[in-house]
Amino acid sequence: MGEIGKLFKDGESQAVRIPDAYRFEGTEVEFRPGPNPGEVILSPKRPKRTGSFEAFFKSRAKIPDSELEGFLEDRDQGVHERDDPLA
Repeated sequence: MGEIGKLFKDGESQAVRIPDAYRFEGTEVEFRPGPNPGEVILSPKRPKRTGSFEAFFKSRAKIPDSELEGFLEDRDQGVHERDDPLA
């Protein structure tokens, strides 16, 4: 069995005192249901993605063409023939 954390009330919210060995950096965590009923999994908050193709293409434009020259040219995936669904 793992270590025990203490539950307490903070105003109208429920909080848990996390043992030192499991402390998180920052001020926020993400939580999601665990695999068993009543379980909760806490994880460090992930940085937000830009979600923007514009930002992607701006970043791509900063890569010199010389660095991309020949990119994936030597990649041999072979020929893939799709099955004929009507055959």
